[in-house]
Amino acid sequence: MSPPIILGIETSCDETGIGIVRGQELLANQIASSVDEHARFGGVVPEIASRSHLEAIEPALRRACTDAGITLDDVDALAVTAGPGLIGALLVGVATAKALSAALGIPVYGVNHLASHVVVDELQHGPLADPTVGLLVSGGHSSLLLVTDDASVITPLGQTLDDAAGEAFDKVARLLGLPFPGGPWIDRAAVDGDASAISFPRGLSGPGDRERYPYDFSFSGLKTAVARWIATREAAGQGVPVADVAASVQEAIADVLTARTVSACIDHGVDHVVIGGGVAANSRLRAMAQARCDAAGITLRIPRPDLCTDNGAMVAALGSRLVASGVAPSPLDFPTTSHLPVTQRSW
Repeated sequence: MSPPIILGIETSCDETGIGIVRGQELLANQIASSVDEHARFGGVVPEIASRSHLEAIEPALRRACTDAGITLDDVDALAVTAGPGLIGALLVGVATAKALSAALGIPVYGVNHLASHVVVDELQHGPLADPTVGLLVSGGHSSLLLVTDDASVITPLGQTLDDAAGEAFDKVARLLGLPFPGGPWIDRAAVDGDASAISFPRGLSGPGDRERYPYDFSFSGLKTAVARWIATREAAGQGVPVADVAASVQEAIADVLTARTVSACIDHGVDHVVIGGGVAANSRLRAMAQARCDAAGITLRIPRPDLCTDNGAMVAALGSRLVASGVAPSPLDFPTTSHLPVTQRSW
C-alpha cells in the first residue's frame, strides 16, 4: 500500500509555503516569498506578511497540486505550522488548514515550526540517525538539540541568549549598507573578503562562560563590536572594507556555531549532526561544519538550500512522520502561538 499523501502549510513569517509528500518522497514544494515587500523597512512587517499570505496561499496551493499531479481529494492528511511565529501570519495558514480539513473530511496536525526544520532533512537523506544532534539556525532561532527515539523526542541543549545568528547577519548587513535579509548578502560579499582581516569576538567563549553556558550562543556583542569598529574607521576618515568585514563576521558566527555543535556531540556520545534553518544555507557555515565534523568522525547532514529556508515541505515531512507514528491528529480548535517549545511537536 502506498504511504499517505500529506499536504503541509507554512506561514510563520514571510514565506508562504505549500509542500506535498508521500511518505518521505517530496512531490511538491511551492514557496511564495514577500521578502521584497519587507526589504525597504529593513525587517519583516507583521501586517504586510499576513496580507501577503492571504494573497499567495490559494495560488500556491493550486501550483503545488499541479506539481504533485494530484487534486485536493487525493490528500490524506494536512499539517500546518501552529507556532512559533508571527500570530497574524500563522492564523492565515491555520485557518486555511482547518477549512480544508472540514471541507475534505481529513485530519489536520498543528505542528511545530522548529521541529519541522529538523525533520525536513529526511526528505533528502532518509531517516535521521538515533541519536542526532540538531543545530537549528535561522533569523529568530539558534538552538542545539538532542534528537532521539526516531525524532519523537527533542531535548534542548542550548540556545541563543540574545540575538539569533540570522538576526546578527541582518544587523551587520544594515551597518554595511547591504539589503535585507542580510544573510545571503553577507555570504556574497564575503567571497571577496579576508576572513582573518578582523578578529571579531566569539560570544560566550571565555573559560567561565564555557562552563556556565557550554551549548548556548550570544551574538549581540558581535553586532556591537562591528558597529564600533566601523565607527572608529569612519571617525578616522578611513573607508570600510565591506568584503573583509563580511568575511570576518561570517567566520566568527560559523566558528561559534560549529564549535558548540561538535562539543555537544562529543559530550553526549553522538556521531551524527543535522543542521537546519535558513542560516544553514550559508556557505561558510556548511564548509566549516563539514571540516570539523570530518575531523571529529561525525557524520554531517544538511538539507539543500531550498529545504533550509521556511517551506511547506518541512511541515509536510513532520506531518508524515506523525501519521506514520500513529500520533493522533490535532483537535479542530487547536490554537496558534508565537511561543511553542521545540519539545512539543504538535498539538
